[in-house]
Amino acid sequence: MDEARLECGLILLALVFAIGLLFPWRAEAGEPDYRLAPRQVAPDTWVFVGATEDFSPRNGGNIVNTGFIVTPAGVLVIDTGPSLLYGRQMRQAIARVTDRPVVQVINTHHHPDHFFGNQAFPGLPILALPETVRGETAEGGAFADNMYRMNGDWMKDTEPLAAGPAPVPDRLELGGHRLEFLRLAGHTDGDLALFDRTTGVLFAGDLVFHDRAPTTAHAHIRRWLDSLAYLAGLPFRVLVPGHGMPSQDALPIAQTRDYLTWLDASLRQSVEEGRDMADMLRDPIPARFDGLALVRKEYPRSVSHLAPRFERAVLEGVRP
Repeated sequence: MDEARLECGLILLALVFAIGLLFPWRAEAGEPDYRLAPRQVAPDTWVFVGATEDFSPRNGGNIVNTGFIVTPAGVLVIDTGPSLLYGRQMRQAIARVTDRPVVQVINTHHHPDHFFGNQAFPGLPILALPETVRGETAEGGAFADNMYRMNGDWMKDTEPLAAGPAPVPDRLELGGHRLEFLRLAGHTDGDLALFDRTTGVLFAGDLVFHDRAPTTAHAHIRRWLDSLAYLAGLPFRVLVPGHGMPSQDALPIAQTRDYLTWLDASLRQSVEEGRDMADMLRDPIPARFDGLALVRKEYPRSVSHLAPRFERAVLEGVRP
């Protein structure tokens, strides 16, 4: 009888542990816990690495890389995550690393997983390109509806807060760190990358994906490829993509460029041949992309995003 009770107890304990992994609630606070663990990638520089997954109630939208740089003049935050809760827990995690205050925030672009934590940084300057501010303002409400639907209770009290009003400088000296703000585009109409000349860390935002298929909802692939060529020419020592693990080489840039080049050529050829979207969706994805997370989901999305634009361009006799 005792052995049976012990076995039942062990099974119950394993079940509770498994539920805790799937739904990481913080019981004492009555709120979910992102369990943000800063990963140091260079002197003074940390990254929170998100899962290479879709949004879900299990991960609360924590599918994004955010980061921060600690300097004697204060902390610079790069992107604020998918929710108010994420932003708050990000600040708590930063405080475990340093007692220096956050003095500035940047949004690399206007997608919700990168700026919905802005509320957690009240009163601080939040830098973003004008195109990003316009996107945050115009699309924030629709983004919020989708984020609440996909992520559930993690989004409690989250409202889209656009960046601004401070303009983005070309360069900034912050506590001995020589920072360059790179005004690029392609993933969206405005993609802000940050290059720290002092440490060699490049925060590329969603211009770069690592071992994950890129998202293309607002993409202009030709401009994106131009931006990747520019990033590849920088003398970085650490590359932080918007999604996927940081890297000490240019492999994530090469991966992203290879996938986008294939995607662009494949869809463009299909449109020029008069094939419809149903035909494109049946096309095989090259085996070399099998290692990209979510490629089987992102490819159909990209067809729906990009094929209509290519069709309009062909009808109008222009190059998209």
